[in-house]
Amino acid sequence: MTSQPAQTESADLPDELAASGRTRVALVFGGRSEEHAISCATAASVLRALDRERYAVIPIGITRDGHWVLLEDDPEPLEIRDGRLPEVLDTGRQVIFPMGGRDHLLRLVEPDGSVSRLGEVDVVFPLLHGPFGEDGTIQGMLEMADVRYVGCGVLSSAAMMDKHVMKLIFAAAGLHVGPYVVADDLSWRRDKAAVLDAAASLTFPVFVKPARAGSSVGVYKVDRPEDLEAAVDKARDHDPKVLIEQGITGREIECAVLQGRETDAPRVSECGEIVVVGEGHEFYDFEAKYLDESSVQIQVPADVPDTVRAEVRRVAEVAFEAAGCEGLARVDCFVTSAGEVIINEINTMPGFTPFSMYPHAWAGSGLPYPELVDELLQLALARPLGLR
Repeated sequence: MTSQPAQTESADLPDELAASGRTRVALVFGGRSEEHAISCATAASVLRALDRERYAVIPIGITRDGHWVLLEDDPEPLEIRDGRLPEVLDTGRQVIFPMGGRDHLLRLVEPDGSVSRLGEVDVVFPLLHGPFGEDGTIQGMLEMADVRYVGCGVLSSAAMMDKHVMKLIFAAAGLHVGPYVVADDLSWRRDKAAVLDAAASLTFPVFVKPARAGSSVGVYKVDRPEDLEAAVDKARDHDPKVLIEQGITGREIECAVLQGRETDAPRVSECGEIVVVGEGHEFYDFEAKYLDESSVQIQVPADVPDTVRAEVRRVAEVAFEAAGCEGLARVDCFVTSAGEVIINEINTMPGFTPFSMYPHAWAGSGLPYPELVDELLQLALARPLGLR
């Protein structure tokens, strides 16, 4: 984005956006994080789901180097196909976002420098995953611009993006968190041996994760203490802050959460489980999630006892409220053979791809994908601006 240009601008809207009576929705996707491609795939699914008779859609892609560009209302280039990961390319059609005050207009700067109006936007659906989007940055920008948006606010987005801060909040709320050690940048550079000594208290295998990433980017399973240092160094290529988590023997059971309508009390979906069945995947890694569809099975409802189902759903509700979430989130738990429920993490902008648990969980709970997207937009439109 750039500051507002001084050139003379045209008031003409593109034909597909000029029709009156529809809610104007800006989908924002792509972005500067390593989850750029997954954000594009999420946008493709949402584009297919939106009812064009109710919504005028403005697809805004953010390139890997941070340029905001207007794209065609076409999901196909944004889909994962035959192992090809999609990418937002710079079209030269730069979108200028309003920065609050009386001016709420989106503007478009063409490659020749001419400026036109895209009109005001009613609500933004920020389909960004990872840093520079899901972490409170775009949420803060939209708050400054007095523009409504789907999903969690600044604080919950930022806090839940950092797995260390997330665990501290969950523990304070009385939820059971698995053992872990933090390898932040300063500690690792100043006294690497002390971090490794602390991690020696964990039971192997452990999982090494970038603290502020998702989609299993940069996650490594480590079976032996002598391999831990190298795994942390590799994870630091993605984020200078790294978590070393003790592996939990058990099943991963997930719930989707939606903000309530009248009471704001969270609504929790049926429990779901993703089972890795393909060879070559020790855990639910990036390739299993997005590139090898045959390697996973999504089961909703998960085949768990009623007592476990009730506890996982309770944990999801407590986590949603403890984090101060709004709109939506997905909560992931481990369930041990003894039936103990241990919270793993919460995702404030879960994936909406055809392989994603969040829409599957709601579909299995009686809320189909198009209705889910509509529900999220209506929740955002009903939410007040400013402090709340």
